[in-house]
Amino acid sequence: MVGRESEQEVLSAFVVAPGGRALVLRGDAGVGKSALLGHVAELATAENHRVIRAAGVEAESELPFAGLHQFLYPLLTYIDRLDDPHRRVFDVVFGRGESTPPSVMTLGIAVLDLLSLAASQQPLLLVLDDGQWLDTSSTEVCGFVGRRLTGSSVKLVVGLRSEVPSGFDTAALPELPVTTLSKKASEQLLDRHHPGLDPRIRRLVLDEAQGNPLALLELPPYVRSKRTGRTPEELFGYTGVPLPLRLQHVYGARIEALGDAVRAELLRGALDGVGAGTATGLAGGTRYRMAEADEAADCGLLDIDPLSGEFVFRHPLVRSTVVQKATPNQRRAAHAVLAEVHRDDLERRATHLAASMVDPDEEAAAALEAAADSAVLRGGARAAVAWLTRAAELSESHEARSRRLGCAAYIAGHSGRLDQARRLVRSDSGSSTTDSPASVVASGYVALFEDGDVRSSQRQVFAAIESMRDGGVREPDEVLTRLVDLLLAINQYASDEAAWERTHELLGSLGDLVPSHSRVYQDAWGDVVRRGAGVQERVERAFADRRALEPWDVTRLGVAAYHVDTLSQYRPHLQRTVDREVETGAVADAMTMLHLIMLDQIGVGEWEEAERTGQRCLELTTTHGHALFVLHTQAYLGLLAALRGQGERARELQATVDAWARPRGVGFLTQITDTIGTTAALAEGDYEAAYLHAIGITPPGTFHPYAHQASRTLLDLVEAALHSGRTQQARIHALAAQNAGLPHISPRLALTTYGALAMTTTDPTEAERMYHRAETHPTAAHFPYELARIHLAHGIHQRHTQGPEAARHSLTLAAQTFQRLGAPTWTERARAELRALGLTTPTTSTTSTRLAELTWQELRIADLAASGLTNKEIGARMHLSPRTVSSHLYRVFPKLGITSRAALRDALGKIPGDQNV
Repeated sequence: MVGRESEQEVLSAFVVAPGGRALVLRGDAGVGKSALLGHVAELATAENHRVIRAAGVEAESELPFAGLHQFLYPLLTYIDRLDDPHRRVFDVVFGRGESTPPSVMTLGIAVLDLLSLAASQQPLLLVLDDGQWLDTSSTEVCGFVGRRLTGSSVKLVVGLRSEVPSGFDTAALPELPVTTLSKKASEQLLDRHHPGLDPRIRRLVLDEAQGNPLALLELPPYVRSKRTGRTPEELFGYTGVPLPLRLQHVYGARIEALGDAVRAELLRGALDGVGAGTATGLAGGTRYRMAEADEAADCGLLDIDPLSGEFVFRHPLVRSTVVQKATPNQRRAAHAVLAEVHRDDLERRATHLAASMVDPDEEAAAALEAAADSAVLRGGARAAVAWLTRAAELSESHEARSRRLGCAAYIAGHSGRLDQARRLVRSDSGSSTTDSPASVVASGYVALFEDGDVRSSQRQVFAAIESMRDGGVREPDEVLTRLVDLLLAINQYASDEAAWERTHELLGSLGDLVPSHSRVYQDAWGDVVRRGAGVQERVERAFADRRALEPWDVTRLGVAAYHVDTLSQYRPHLQRTVDREVETGAVADAMTMLHLIMLDQIGVGEWEEAERTGQRCLELTTTHGHALFVLHTQAYLGLLAALRGQGERARELQATVDAWARPRGVGFLTQITDTIGTTAALAEGDYEAAYLHAIGITPPGTFHPYAHQASRTLLDLVEAALHSGRTQQARIHALAAQNAGLPHISPRLALTTYGALAMTTTDPTEAERMYHRAETHPTAAHFPYELARIHLAHGIHQRHTQGPEAARHSLTLAAQTFQRLGAPTWTERARAELRALGLTTPTTSTTSTRLAELTWQELRIADLAASGLTNKEIGARMHLSPRTVSSHLYRVFPKLGITSRAALRDALGKIPGDQNV
């Protein structure tokens, strides 16, 4: 038995106690009373008791002495040994003689005499289950006997349903309450008998059973066979959990005995998700208030909530049984009433309105569509799919039906449900010989996400946009916008110059029909070098009202922010959004959000966190079968491995991604694989290989159009060229970056451009000016890996031009930063330069060891705090809340071995004038 340790102790003590006694087990139906009665019978048998079992039967509850007959029939052989008066009493009870029925006292004394005689040879245990159904006469006698067992060798144990009145309620017998199982015990019981349940079904069963063992055992197979994959969010109103007949019977008879008005009231409460037992309603907000339902409360179906004073269901099984016992017409009528009750609640009204309809109704369809829009904004994309599908069913015109099915398929694709998106597309196109623009959107996303199909999906989307343009669309159109955004996403992955140029021409012909957000994507996703000026400010304006952004807009704007290196200021919003979307929303967009979070973690030097984010994303993308995102995630994990000096792992991932992406023409990923090769070779000091990989992305002196890694690998190409003896190519490339205006496009490009110019100039004064400009750039600390490389190059330059003492500071900063990042080969390179100066490397000092324990973000916060900034000022600078800053400092203090803010400066080993550690 699970979770019944305390009850078992009581029953064990009951059995072994000397003398006779009685005990009542009282609890709800299905709570496990019968199992405990079976347990006490086994204990008694082991103690050499004779066990006689009886059970109350509702059908015999009006038959006098029917229950007593069950108990005494096994003892008939002892009756002949009783004296005549007592024997005549039993003759009357068993129908063997005709006389006036005996009184309770007379019969009770006779029964006591019989039991004592039977127990004289062997102790006796009487076990009565379902005592609430025992006939009145038998109940009275059992109560009389139970109070007088002291001194005998007879024990009586009775099981009673707590919600059903019976004569035992006034029998004054000792009671043992049998309550529902605890949460932990419920989980143990469920997992033991139904291992491997789907997590959603497991949670549903636990919520519905509320600790009731019978429900925990009976519900899972029935729920699995009846639910056909639907989630609670997809159900229009509360429809109850399908119950097997055994569980329906627990409360069904009492529900059927209620008057029609009370049953209707209970049905309205159940369909609106009124709370049950210790569970709250199915969602937030005000629930229907059941009234005039005292009859249901009197028979144990409802309780009174002690806080609100309102009726609630006694148990979730009551709620499910109420719904299951109602006819379809009764449920629709109840939903119609509830739709009116919730007329001011967009989503609740739409839910009930949809469930109340049979025939097409445009008002209901429009209400559902509006509810779907609302759900998407709060992370309920999966529910929105169900609402839009139902809205399509209720649509009065073919055009409206097609548009809504297309919207449902579009959101299903973004929700990670590609199979459902495909079915919705088929259900729309089944009535037409040509694909509608909405179905092209959905099928395009399916093809892109599922297999990285950029070529055919690109052709299909181009054709759909041109068809709408030539068809005379004159006003901004949601489907057209989705087609445009899909085309831009496909182009980003394809990274094909000709396709991008054709796209610019096509979108130019659409004029104002292309919304401002899409114009941001057009300029940021394609060629940021040539079209990225001003994107930073446009992204910031677009993010101003984040509550109005749908999850795919958040994702797309985040991608634009990545291309101009301003992700950090939006990462808190992405982190708040991603968990919500993974659970019930746009899962496909959550995958990209995780990519963006990982990229920012890589950028700011939180490489351990980036690895965890990447692994989480890999698991999510693999689970949902999004091949494109699986390989995209592996590409970023490969890049991270290269940064961390894990060359073998980096090249394995590089090969895997390249073998998949190159045949499909997914240039976005093949560029990342080239970057992995460049980064890994640089980490290993193989500058010739690094150069060859880098020029595979873009040749020196130019930035290949629509190659997003061309500008991102600026410093890589320059360093590889310098260290492989190609100083002229390095200088040409640095000047090309300056001439292209890269410092005005993003803060990272400003840092790397100034660093590249410093590394490649032959004028020592110009070099120092550019190094200073790079190292003092306001956002330089946000890019510690690039900054540390610039510090390293600067230190080497200073050693050659100004001597060892001048180089010490820059080289020390480089070594410490590389060590904190977890870049061992770069760390050793910086240490070697320090050793060449005759200096001890930073890792030999206690301070440096402690500093190495800090994440980059913790170090940056500690550095700013040491400089005298308040938590609020630090938060504003790093786009964090003051509370988050405080939490980071709380973790920093013990790592540095200090207890106060005042000790930070000394603990950091701060060098005067340095604000860029």
